[in-house]
Amino acid sequence: MSRRENRQVAVAAATLGPWRTAAGVGAVVGATDLAIELIDGDWSLSMLAGPAGWGLFFFFLVGTVGARLRREAADRRLQRWANEHPWQAALPAAGGLLVLNMLAQLFLGDADVFEAFFESLFPAAVLVTVAGVVGSVKKARGKD
Repeated sequence: MSRRENRQVAVAAATLGPWRTAAGVGAVVGATDLAIELIDGDWSLSMLAGPAGWGLFFFFLVGTVGARLRREAADRRLQRWANEHPWQAALPAAGGLLVLNMLAQLFLGDADVFEAFFESLFPAAVLVTVAGVVGSVKKARGKD
């Protein structure tokens, strides 16, 4: 497959995750962090940036890792491709997390463009690492 086709398949494979569950987990984590921020008492618009970042991270983490751990999928070819290419399958979610978290830090927080980018780079790297390792372990265990 060409590079373009690989990118398209990776984005399509990202749809395999349990995104409703991921939205619930992200909302609970974000709301919990917001409650902690409210207890701290430092009330401003920038207090929303942290909870938004945590909520987005757990949303993408649960959705991406859940897709790797799911046994049955609607499209078996996409599932097979994602199982064979675990690191590439994690990239669309990490890119989405990077962009959305950067926008949250930029518009809700006190960060400028470069700070928002570098603050968002670490969670995206952690997401790629966790999803890639989970996918690689699943791939290795599937060959046994």
